Amino acid sequence: MEKISTSGELRIAVQTQGPPVSFIDKNGERTGLAIELAQTFADDMGVELVIKDYDWKGLIPALTSGKVDMIAADMTPTAKRHMKMLFSAPAFYSEVVAFAKKDKGFSSWEELNSKDYSVGAAQASSYATQARKKLPDAKLKEYSGATPQVVQSVLNGRVDAGMSDRAALAGYLQENEELEILGSVNREPLSFAVRPDSVHLLFALNNYLRLIEHDGRHQKMLDYWWNSTDWQADHD
Repeated sequence: MEKISTSGELRIAVQTQGPPVSFIDKNGERTGLAIELAQTFADDMGVELVIKDYDWKGLIPALTSGKVDMIAADMTPTAKRHMKMLFSAPAFYSEVVAFAKKDKGFSSWEELNSKDYSVGAAQASSYATQARKKLPDAKLKEYSGATPQVVQSVLNGRVDAGMSDRAALAGYLQENEELEILGSVNREPLSFAVRPDSVHLLFALNNYLRLIEHDGRHQKMLDYWWNSTDWQADHD
Protein backbone atom coordinates (compact mmCIF):
# COMPACT_ATOMS: atom_id res chain seq x y z
CA MET A 1 0.00 0.00 0.00
CA GLU A 2 2.91 2.35 0.68
CA LYS A 3 4.22 1.70 -2.83
CA ILE A 4 0.77 2.26 -4.35
CA SER A 5 0.36 5.48 -2.38
CA THR A 6 3.82 6.75 -3.37
CA SER A 7 3.58 5.83 -7.05
CA GLY A 8 -0.07 6.79 -7.39
CA GLU A 9 -0.67 3.54 -9.33
CA LEU A 10 -2.50 0.28 -8.67
CA ARG A 11 -1.13 -2.33 -11.08
CA ILE A 12 -3.37 -5.28 -11.83
CA ALA A 13 -2.97 -8.45 -13.89
CA VAL A 14 -5.98 -9.43 -15.99
CA GLN A 15 -6.72 -12.31 -18.32
CA THR A 16 -6.36 -11.75 -22.06
CA GLN A 17 -9.70 -13.26 -23.10
CA GLY A 18 -12.52 -13.64 -20.64
CA PRO A 19 -15.80 -11.81 -21.28
CA PRO A 20 -17.65 -10.69 -19.26
CA VAL A 21 -14.86 -10.60 -16.65
CA SER A 22 -12.11 -8.92 -18.70
CA PHE A 23 -12.00 -8.31 -22.46
CA ILE A 24 -11.42 -5.79 -25.25
CA ASP A 25 -14.74 -4.35 -26.43
CA LYS A 26 -15.82 -3.10 -29.86
CA ASN A 27 -14.24 0.30 -29.16
CA GLY A 28 -10.88 -1.25 -28.37
CA GLU A 29 -11.26 -0.58 -24.64
CA ARG A 30 -10.41 -3.04 -21.86
CA THR A 31 -13.58 -3.61 -19.84
CA GLY A 32 -15.54 -6.21 -17.88
CA LEU A 33 -16.69 -7.00 -14.35
CA ALA A 34 -13.19 -7.41 -12.89
CA ILE A 35 -12.03 -4.22 -14.60
CA GLU A 36 -14.94 -2.18 -13.23
CA LEU A 37 -14.40 -3.56 -9.73
CA ALA A 38 -10.68 -2.75 -9.86
CA GLN A 39 -11.29 0.67 -11.41
CA THR A 40 -13.75 1.59 -8.67
CA PHE A 41 -11.26 0.41 -6.04
CA ALA A 42 -8.49 2.54 -7.59
CA ASP A 43 -10.82 5.55 -7.93
CA ASP A 44 -11.85 5.30 -4.26
CA MET A 45 -8.17 5.25 -3.27
CA GLY A 46 -7.42 8.17 -5.59
CA VAL A 47 -4.81 6.34 -7.67
CA GLU A 48 -4.46 5.43 -11.35
CA LEU A 49 -5.36 1.91 -12.46
CA VAL A 50 -2.63 0.31 -14.60
CA ILE A 51 -3.82 -2.81 -16.43
CA LYS A 52 -1.36 -5.49 -17.53
CA ASP A 53 -2.64 -8.22 -19.82
CA TYR A 54 -1.68 -11.91 -19.51
CA ASP A 55 -3.00 -15.27 -20.55
CA TRP A 56 -4.36 -17.38 -17.70
CA LYS A 57 -1.15 -19.23 -16.85
CA GLY A 58 0.77 -15.95 -16.69
CA LEU A 59 -1.35 -14.34 -13.96
CA ILE A 60 0.22 -15.93 -10.88
CA PRO A 61 3.85 -15.49 -12.07
CA ALA A 62 3.11 -11.82 -12.81
CA LEU A 63 1.95 -11.34 -9.21
CA THR A 64 4.63 -13.36 -7.43
CA SER A 65 7.43 -11.72 -9.46
CA GLY A 66 6.24 -8.24 -8.45
CA LYS A 67 5.17 -7.09 -11.92
CA VAL A 68 1.69 -6.30 -10.56
CA ASP A 69 0.13 -5.57 -7.17
CA MET A 70 -3.01 -7.65 -7.60
CA ILE A 71 -4.68 -10.26 -9.80
CA ALA A 72 -8.15 -9.12 -10.88
CA ALA A 73 -9.61 -12.20 -12.51
CA ASP A 74 -12.18 -14.94 -12.01
CA MET A 75 -9.81 -17.07 -9.93
CA THR A 76 -10.91 -19.75 -7.48
CA PRO A 77 -9.12 -19.43 -4.10
CA THR A 78 -7.96 -23.04 -3.92
CA ALA A 79 -5.77 -24.35 -1.11
CA LYS A 80 -2.90 -24.95 -3.53
CA ARG A 81 -3.03 -21.38 -4.90
CA HIS A 82 -3.28 -20.05 -1.36
CA MET A 83 0.20 -21.44 -0.71
CA LYS A 84 1.53 -18.74 -3.06
CA MET A 85 -0.93 -15.86 -2.58
CA LEU A 86 -3.50 -14.26 -0.29
CA PHE A 87 -7.07 -14.13 -1.58
CA SER A 88 -9.72 -11.52 -0.96
CA ALA A 89 -13.25 -12.24 0.15
CA PRO A 90 -15.28 -13.52 -2.82
CA ALA A 91 -15.79 -10.80 -5.41
CA PHE A 92 -18.42 -12.90 -7.20
CA TYR A 93 -19.39 -16.55 -7.62
CA SER A 94 -18.99 -18.99 -10.47
CA GLU A 95 -21.34 -21.75 -11.51
CA VAL A 96 -19.28 -24.28 -13.43
CA VAL A 97 -21.33 -25.97 -16.15
CA ALA A 98 -20.73 -28.46 -18.94
CA PHE A 99 -21.98 -27.65 -22.43
CA ALA A 100 -22.15 -29.32 -25.83
CA LYS A 101 -23.85 -29.14 -29.21
CA LYS A 102 -27.47 -30.23 -29.08
CA ASP A 103 -26.97 -32.72 -31.86
CA LYS A 104 -24.57 -34.68 -29.65
CA GLY A 105 -27.63 -35.96 -27.81
CA PHE A 106 -26.29 -35.72 -24.25
CA SER A 107 -28.96 -35.51 -21.55
CA SER A 108 -26.62 -34.76 -18.62
CA TRP A 109 -23.00 -33.87 -17.94
CA GLU A 110 -22.46 -37.19 -16.14
CA GLU A 111 -22.68 -38.97 -19.51
CA LEU A 112 -19.38 -37.35 -20.49
CA ASN A 113 -17.48 -39.51 -17.99
CA SER A 114 -16.31 -41.99 -20.57
CA LYS A 115 -13.07 -42.69 -22.42
CA ASP A 116 -15.11 -42.25 -25.60
CA TYR A 117 -15.58 -38.52 -25.00
CA SER A 118 -13.29 -35.48 -24.84
CA VAL A 119 -13.91 -32.34 -22.77
CA GLY A 120 -12.31 -28.92 -23.29
CA ALA A 121 -11.48 -26.37 -20.59
CA ALA A 122 -9.28 -23.31 -20.09
CA GLN A 123 -5.69 -24.22 -19.34
CA ALA A 124 -4.77 -24.37 -15.63
CA SER A 125 -8.29 -23.27 -14.67
CA SER A 126 -10.69 -24.50 -11.99
CA TYR A 127 -12.87 -25.69 -14.89
CA ALA A 128 -10.11 -28.11 -15.88
CA THR A 129 -9.79 -29.15 -12.24
CA GLN A 130 -13.51 -29.89 -12.06
CA ALA A 131 -13.31 -31.88 -15.29
CA ARG A 132 -10.53 -34.05 -13.85
CA LYS A 133 -12.42 -34.50 -10.60
CA LYS A 134 -15.95 -35.11 -11.90
CA LEU A 135 -15.10 -36.68 -15.29
CA PRO A 136 -11.96 -38.74 -14.63
CA ASP A 137 -12.59 -41.16 -17.51
CA ALA A 138 -13.06 -38.46 -20.17
CA LYS A 139 -10.15 -37.10 -22.20
CA LEU A 140 -9.37 -33.54 -21.06
CA LYS A 141 -8.04 -30.98 -23.54
CA GLU A 142 -6.82 -27.67 -22.11
CA TYR A 143 -6.76 -24.41 -24.11
CA SER A 144 -4.72 -21.28 -23.39
CA GLY A 145 -7.35 -19.14 -25.14
CA ALA A 146 -9.83 -19.73 -22.29
CA THR A 147 -13.60 -19.89 -22.87
CA PRO A 148 -13.66 -18.44 -26.44
CA GLN A 149 -11.29 -21.15 -27.69
CA VAL A 150 -13.13 -23.87 -25.78
CA VAL A 151 -16.45 -22.79 -27.35
CA GLN A 152 -14.91 -22.84 -30.83
CA SER A 153 -13.49 -26.30 -30.21
CA VAL A 154 -16.93 -27.59 -29.22
CA LEU A 155 -18.55 -25.96 -32.25
CA ASN A 156 -15.89 -27.32 -34.61
CA GLY A 157 -16.10 -30.82 -33.17
CA ARG A 158 -12.55 -30.93 -31.83
CA VAL A 159 -14.00 -31.89 -28.42
CA ASP A 160 -17.34 -33.44 -27.54
CA ALA A 161 -18.13 -30.95 -24.77
CA GLY A 162 -16.69 -28.03 -22.84
CA MET A 163 -16.62 -26.79 -19.27
CA SER A 164 -16.80 -23.14 -18.23
CA ASP A 165 -18.82 -20.65 -16.21
CA ARG A 166 -22.53 -20.11 -16.86
CA ALA A 167 -22.15 -16.32 -16.99
CA ALA A 168 -19.18 -16.50 -19.35
CA LEU A 169 -21.18 -18.77 -21.66
CA ALA A 170 -24.37 -16.68 -21.73
CA GLY A 171 -23.40 -14.65 -24.78
CA TYR A 172 -22.15 -17.66 -26.73
CA LEU A 173 -25.41 -19.50 -26.09
CA GLN A 174 -27.36 -16.57 -27.51
CA GLU A 175 -25.17 -16.43 -30.60
CA ASN A 176 -25.07 -20.20 -31.16
CA GLU A 177 -28.44 -21.87 -30.78
CA GLU A 178 -26.87 -25.27 -31.46
CA LEU A 179 -25.19 -25.15 -28.02
CA GLU A 180 -26.83 -26.23 -24.77
CA ILE A 181 -25.86 -26.46 -21.11
CA LEU A 182 -25.81 -30.02 -19.78
CA GLY A 183 -26.11 -29.06 -16.14
CA SER A 184 -24.36 -27.47 -13.17
CA VAL A 185 -21.16 -29.24 -12.11
CA ASN A 186 -20.07 -27.00 -9.23
CA ARG A 187 -20.55 -23.57 -7.62
CA GLU A 188 -17.49 -21.82 -6.23
CA PRO A 189 -16.28 -18.41 -5.01
CA LEU A 190 -14.06 -16.23 -7.21
CA SER A 191 -11.59 -13.83 -5.61
CA PHE A 192 -8.84 -11.32 -6.32
CA ALA A 193 -5.32 -12.11 -5.13
CA VAL A 194 -2.30 -10.27 -3.67
CA ARG A 195 1.18 -11.34 -2.58
CA PRO A 196 1.63 -12.81 0.94
CA ASP A 197 3.43 -9.65 2.11
CA SER A 198 0.62 -7.35 0.93
CA VAL A 199 -1.56 -7.67 4.03
CA HIS A 200 -2.47 -3.96 4.13
CA LEU A 201 -3.63 -4.13 0.49
CA LEU A 202 -5.67 -7.25 1.27
CA PHE A 203 -7.40 -5.53 4.20
CA ALA A 204 -8.12 -2.49 2.03
CA LEU A 205 -9.54 -4.69 -0.75
CA ASN A 206 -11.81 -6.60 1.63
CA ASN A 207 -12.96 -3.32 3.19
CA TYR A 208 -13.76 -1.98 -0.28
CA LEU A 209 -15.78 -5.09 -1.18
CA ARG A 210 -17.84 -4.66 2.01
CA LEU A 211 -18.41 -0.97 1.28
CA ILE A 212 -19.70 -1.45 -2.26
CA GLU A 213 -21.83 -4.38 -1.14
CA HIS A 214 -23.62 -2.18 1.38
CA ASP A 215 -23.98 0.90 -0.85
CA GLY A 216 -25.38 -1.14 -3.76
CA ARG A 217 -22.58 -0.61 -6.30
CA HIS A 218 -21.49 -4.24 -6.14
CA GLN A 219 -24.95 -5.63 -6.92
CA LYS A 220 -25.37 -3.13 -9.75
CA MET A 221 -22.14 -4.38 -11.35
CA LEU A 222 -23.16 -8.02 -10.89
CA ASP A 223 -26.60 -7.45 -12.42
CA TYR A 224 -25.05 -5.77 -15.46
CA TRP A 225 -22.01 -7.99 -16.10
CA TRP A 226 -22.68 -11.32 -14.39
CA ASN A 227 -26.40 -11.98 -14.01
CA SER A 228 -27.47 -10.85 -17.48
CA THR A 229 -26.18 -10.18 -20.98
CA ASP A 230 -27.04 -6.46 -20.84
CA TRP A 231 -23.35 -5.61 -21.33
CA GLN A 232 -23.34 -7.08 -24.84
CA ALA A 233 -25.43 -4.26 -26.32
CA ASP A 234 -22.87 -1.71 -25.12
CA HIS A 235 -19.61 -3.58 -25.71
CA ASP A 236 -20.02 -6.32 -28.35
